[in-house]
Amino acid sequence: MATPALPKNKIQLLESENLHKVPWLVHAFSTRLGGVSRPYGGNALNLGFTKHDSRAAVERNRQLFLERLGPVTTRPDDSQNWRLVSLRQIHSDLIHCLDCVPEHILAGDGLITKTPGLLLAVLTADCLPVIVVDTKKRAVGIFHAGWRGTVKHIVEKGIGELRKNFASDLRDMIAAIGPGIQSCCYEVGEEVRQKFEAQFAYAGALFREVKESDPVREKYPLLFLTARPPGHSELPTKLFLDLTEANRRQLVEAGVPVENIEAPFPCTACHTDLLFSHRSEKGITGRMMGAVGIRGGQK
Repeated sequence: MATPALPKNKIQLLESENLHKVPWLVHAFSTRLGGVSRPYGGNALNLGFTKHDSRAAVERNRQLFLERLGPVTTRPDDSQNWRLVSLRQIHSDLIHCLDCVPEHILAGDGLITKTPGLLLAVLTADCLPVIVVDTKKRAVGIFHAGWRGTVKHIVEKGIGELRKNFASDLRDMIAAIGPGIQSCCYEVGEEVRQKFEAQFAYAGALFREVKESDPVREKYPLLFLTARPPGHSELPTKLFLDLTEANRRQLVEAGVPVENIEAPFPCTACHTDLLFSHRSEKGITGRMMGAVGIRGGQK
């Protein structure tokens, strides 16, 4: 199979300002820009092995992504590459602690390590990638948080795993919530609200209701009178979930200082020029990667 041509547009990555300040840390949230995949608009940086894309294109995209992140160490004679570790994501609360690349791909939605050279990654296209870093113990974690993982407390459990495995202190933790679908676009059903209400005392603050409008009905209300109370048919109400706020609150509830949490990124569904969105693109879309790793050779 022929090697895909180099991308014409430059790879564009998103970073957290707080995480960027940590000298031994590498992290990034990819966008759709700068790859070689053709099915998603051309020159797309699809980093997931989707059914619409070729394996060769995805492997080339991953190579470009790793090259863009830079070297594993600061030693000029070191040719070691980042060892990428991803998951078979299953919308769970399963978290794996790693000190090497596993022999087989693991099922789950969270990874933690303090081993330099491992690049931990999750794939998203509306769900949230959440990175948590212990700045003192040099430990990192990354979590895939859709609504199912969020309602299962995956981020809170991830912090618990960092504390259990590495004796992390909450005061030393910083976190970044990557790009995902925001409350402006994330319409969900009543059953989702019920699941959140069963788990979180603050669930009411995570949802907003929007009643649909109908200009014809508003102009000619008599046309919509009925014999049943209240005398006219009711327009349906839409329900929207703030998934970013749900994970921010979970980080706060777990003990991460409020000022150490960042969530500055745009809505995937609103910005398909920059980001992949499974919902906006009707399932025919690529996957972005959230990634975090520890550089070697740093004091």
